[in-house]
Amino acid sequence: MVYIGAAIIGILLGLMGSGGSILTVPVLLYLVGHSEKVVFAESMAIVGIISAVAVIPYAWKRTVCWVTVVRFGIPGVVGTYFGAAAGLMVDPRWQLLAFALVLGLAAWLMFRRPSKVALEKLELRQKEIPNSTQALLETLKIAGEGLIVGAVTGFVGVGGGFLIVPALVLLGGLKMQQAVATSLVVIVLKSLIGFYKYQHGLAEAGLSVSWETIGLFSVIGILGSFLGRAIGQRMPQEKLRFAFGIFLVLMGVFVIYQEFRKMTDVAIGS
Repeated sequence: MVYIGAAIIGILLGLMGSGGSILTVPVLLYLVGHSEKVVFAESMAIVGIISAVAVIPYAWKRTVCWVTVVRFGIPGVVGTYFGAAAGLMVDPRWQLLAFALVLGLAAWLMFRRPSKVALEKLELRQKEIPNSTQALLETLKIAGEGLIVGAVTGFVGVGGGFLIVPALVLLGGLKMQQAVATSLVVIVLKSLIGFYKYQHGLAEAGLSVSWETIGLFSVIGILGSFLGRAIGQRMPQEKLRFAFGIFLVLMGVFVIYQEFRKMTDVAIGS
């Protein structure tokens, strides 16, 4: 089950540029049995490594929108750092419940279809040549979105592709494949800074990550990411988004069930 979980992590990342950390956290926590704070750090390392390899074919075909990486990703890195710092100071059970709520939000974004009027406005905005003031406001808006997404995903210890992809599609105006490619680059940057911050906190608490686990999951996940990318090129994008949304809902319900069950067991035991 652990090996299968590692493979699915890579497939999800290659398929949609996201979703890997959604499965990484539960697999490391409930199947491997690592502690919560260690799991958050390991998850960021694994997803960051897999994403760095998975983005290579997209970058080779020039699918990555590097302007969006700068405008969305750099503020996201800042948000991730402070989100991870906050995550180190709270009870991990609250982090996991927040994680489940974030899954629900991401699922809603995947199910939500922009109205015809919204799509027309988006298309018109993309064709317009903005003046300096409009360009500055647009940049600040995207940077603000990146900062918020980075803070949220840093707090719950994940790469955040499941929020980045819908944000880039619905708010940034990128096509799905372009959003997937750009998301992978942003995930690499955010995972790097998030892992650094969590690793620093673990060292202060006398804990450490398992490099063997990180290496094993990364290798299997990388192989799965190439399979996921091949599948994604042959699947209709709408069906892909809907299936991903269903998966997010199921995973969120599972995490909430597990955490409330542990709380109940502790209450009964005391």
